[in-house]
Amino acid sequence: MADPSSYRPRPGEIPDSPGVYRFRDEHRRVIYVGKAKSLRQRLANYFQDLANLHPRTRTMVTTAASVEWTVVSTEVEALQLEYSWIKEYDPRFNVKYRDDKSYPYLAVTMNEEFPRVQVMRGHKKKGVRYFGPYAHAWAIRDTVDLLLRVFPVRTCSAGVFKNAARTGRPCLLGYIGKCSAPCVGRIAPEDHWELADEFCDFMAGRTGTYLRRLEKQMMEAAEEMEYERAARLRDDIEALKRAMEKNAVVLADATDADLIAVAEDELEAAVQIFHVRGGRVRGQRGWVTDKVEEVTTGALVEHALQQLYGEETGDAVPKEVLVPALPEPVEPVQEWLTGRRGANVSLRIPQRGDKKALMETVQRNAQHALALHKTKRASDLTTRSRALEEIAEALDLDSAPLRIECYDISHLQGDDVVASMVVFEDGLQRKSEYRRFQIKGFAGQDDVRSMHEVITRRFRRYLAEKEKTGEWADGVGAGDALIDGDSTLTAPDAMTGGLKDDGIIGALKEEDGRPKKFAYPPQLVVVDGGRPQVAAARRALDELGIDDIAVCGLAKRLEEVWVPGEDDPVVLPRTSEGLYLLQRVRDEAHRFAITYQRAKRAKRFRSSPLDDVPGLGETRKQALIKHFGSVKKLRSATIEQIQEVPGIGRKTAETIAAALALATPAAPAVNTATGEIIEDEEPDTTGGSSGEPVTAGVPDERRGQET
Repeated sequence: MADPSSYRPRPGEIPDSPGVYRFRDEHRRVIYVGKAKSLRQRLANYFQDLANLHPRTRTMVTTAASVEWTVVSTEVEALQLEYSWIKEYDPRFNVKYRDDKSYPYLAVTMNEEFPRVQVMRGHKKKGVRYFGPYAHAWAIRDTVDLLLRVFPVRTCSAGVFKNAARTGRPCLLGYIGKCSAPCVGRIAPEDHWELADEFCDFMAGRTGTYLRRLEKQMMEAAEEMEYERAARLRDDIEALKRAMEKNAVVLADATDADLIAVAEDELEAAVQIFHVRGGRVRGQRGWVTDKVEEVTTGALVEHALQQLYGEETGDAVPKEVLVPALPEPVEPVQEWLTGRRGANVSLRIPQRGDKKALMETVQRNAQHALALHKTKRASDLTTRSRALEEIAEALDLDSAPLRIECYDISHLQGDDVVASMVVFEDGLQRKSEYRRFQIKGFAGQDDVRSMHEVITRRFRRYLAEKEKTGEWADGVGAGDALIDGDSTLTAPDAMTGGLKDDGIIGALKEEDGRPKKFAYPPQLVVVDGGRPQVAAARRALDELGIDDIAVCGLAKRLEEVWVPGEDDPVVLPRTSEGLYLLQRVRDEAHRFAITYQRAKRAKRFRSSPLDDVPGLGETRKQALIKHFGSVKKLRSATIEQIQEVPGIGRKTAETIAAALALATPAAPAVNTATGEIIEDEEPDTTGGSSGEPVTAGVPDERRGQET
């Protein structure tokens, strides 16, 4: 590891002008390329106290052994040179997008005497017109097959073309009218070239001219009673329309635009691009990248633009590029795009209308691509094994942590404080082992104290079971509570998972019907937080006499791994599979905690005065609301009227009336759209006869067993 001060340029050596810089390692390999409006100001940021640098930047400057720079005239030249050097040196610390596949294009070789229509992949060649990219090669072939009726351009390879010219016989397409057969001289070279040019114009979106011309020719043929020719023209028109229908119109103003969306997390980013030509989606492509440098969404967009248009010119660069965030500064990038196109290019964020709606679709595709990439990465056994080994090595564990438990605290400004426990075994989620906790040891907001309470409760139960059975227990008596008697669920509730959900989390049952519980100890406890939370978890384990379970914490801001008793965090490489697994575990614990916290908050908002009536269950509460229509009308009813509800006797009716009389009336409902106070009725706060929550927008995400 090099000391950056050993190769720091002397004061005054770095010019205060635009340029591009390169960091090299001890073997003279370029490890990072960057550009700057002012080289002096930018490079000074790298040579400061290492503690102030982002971990990714810190790793880069300590890996480097030298830095050099090249001065240019403008920021646009700096952008161009940066792109060229990144392509040339492939530096390890730069953002590098990798295609999730090699996308095929429909290519027309206009640089040949007899242009050929074909499927092409890889680098683009000069003099060849490209359309796409397409998701599949068969989609190109289907489109070409339809268009060859109207534009019978050559599609054969050079070998087939030469063989046909030698024998004087065209291929099958020449006989069935889907090739004009330039190989045997049926069409002059200049006429065939013009036919190929018309094919390109149609593919570029200029379709109306050809349709109108064919329709006119069809009508003329019909008037002259050339019905066979008219029928053929009719079929040609239908073929063109079917080819057009393969790409849905998404922008009514026949816009030429590329839409770029980014989905990202702390470690990776996915980019999706929709190519819209003539108002139709002509192609789609996407990349995924590891974020090996500290980078903003705007910078990711800038790198994507370089990747897309670094080798493109002319119409290949559209008039309009829509992005989720603008690079900073935006002017050099926009000027660079204009130079590539040779005409003005608009680079902006869509704000409203069809373009914003289409951008949302592209964004959903980017999110799906990132999720799919993560799923594939997590499902690979070799990758998971390597991740567990990296964690064991980084934390100095005796063996790979095959069972990892992660804990997170969630609350809303100190209210409804809850915690979650998620379990990963062999690097995969074990959702049946998830647990959730209510913090009841104290009131208010204190994440450190909450973490101590949760860890204590979880492992106190583990020790109690170990002492009772002398081995890892798998069940609990039907009358037992889940944890220390403080659960809000009774044993029957717990045995069924407590609450109905979407089936993702539920209490698994043993053969005797008893629910599983905290049967196995983990090899590693992960907490969502930094040094204070880690210290609290370690202290809780020490107080219980447990010293064979490792503890670490993952701080979200910088993705640092904290271990007990250490002043500095463990910094795993950004491309580390171990860090990726820890991040997934932490994010899952956060998701599980916040969904439970939201569910508790929604339940509190839906509380009703009837909840305080002893012995009144959900069925009779719903019957009361269904009979009277609202709590307000029920409050004004007499005891005799309440008795009219099936299942409500005299004593229960008196209890209900007394409870409602003592309860404070609910605040009047407010129409959030108009601000109008609705005073005629109180809202049904019990969920109505259907049992569904009334509060809009609150997801019913109550999953797992509550502890």
